[in-house]
Amino acid sequence: MHKEFRLALIQMKVMETKEASVDRAVLNVARVSEKGAEVVVLPEMFNCPYETHLFSDYAEEEGGYTWQKLSEAAERNKVYLIGGSIPEREEDRLYNTSYIFDPKGKCIGKHRKIHMLDIDIVNGQYFRESDALSAGETPTIVETEFGKIGVAICYDIRFPELSRYMVSKGAGVLIFPAAFNMTTGPAHWELLLRSRAVDNQVYTVGCAPARDYDLGYISYGHSMVVNPWGDVIGELNEDEGYLVGQIDLEAEQTIRDQLPLLKHLKKEKYTL
Repeated sequence: MHKEFRLALIQMKVMETKEASVDRAVLNVARVSEKGAEVVVLPEMFNCPYETHLFSDYAEEEGGYTWQKLSEAAERNKVYLIGGSIPEREEDRLYNTSYIFDPKGKCIGKHRKIHMLDIDIVNGQYFRESDALSAGETPTIVETEFGKIGVAICYDIRFPELSRYMVSKGAGVLIFPAAFNMTTGPAHWELLLRSRAVDNQVYTVGCAPARDYDLGYISYGHSMVVNPWGDVIGELNEDEGYLVGQIDLEAEQTIRDQLPLLKHLKKEKYTL
C-alpha cells in the first residue's frame, strides 16, 4: 500500500445544463491530473441545481450519461474519482448518490446519502431533501492502492457514529462531497470537518460547489482538507477553483501512535 498520494478537490459551479456541468467537471479532472493528482473529488450535486423540484428532471439510472463520463475521465486520467454526487433513479425512487471509480474506470463503490437534509432554521435556511429523495442505508468504504477510503455525503458528517464506523472498518481518509449553505456553512462546516478528523485521527475532506447567488440554494463553498491533528491544511474560498495537496498516511499513523485513541474502539461498551 502506498503511504502518500496527491489529492485534488474541484470546487465548481453548476452550469445551465447537465451536459455543460459534466463537461466542466471532466475538464477539471484533466487539469488536476496534470498537477499530479491521484485521487480527485467532485462536489455534491455537481450536475444538478440543488433544488428538490429539479432532482427528478436531472436524475439518471446507474450507468447513465454522467456515470459514463466519470468512468471515462477516471480511466483517461488514471485517477481515483470520487464523483461528488448526482440524483440517482432506481425504479420509482430517487437517491443522492456518489459513484467512485478507479484508474481503470471501474466503479468500485457508490454511496447513497443516508441522512436527509430536512432543516428549518429560524431566520435561516429551510430545506426538505426528503420531499424528493429517499435515504440510503449503507456506509461506504472503498479499497484503493492507498488503503481504504470512507465516502459519505454532506449531512452525513453530522452523525459521528457513521464516521467512527468507517474508521473502525479501516478507513484512513474520510471524504464528504457536500453543499453546506449560507446558514450552516459559516457556523458548522469547518467545525464538523475538524471534529471528525480529531475524533477519528484521519484526514477529513469536504468538497463543495462554488458559491452562486443566482441559484435558489447557495453553497457556502470553502472546500477543505483537515489533517488527523485537526489542522486545516488546505482551503478554498467561495469561488471556483481547485485544491491539490499531499496526503501522508505515515504521518497519520505517527499521530495515532502518540495519542492512541483508536485502541479504545473495541473496548467501548456504551449503549444509547
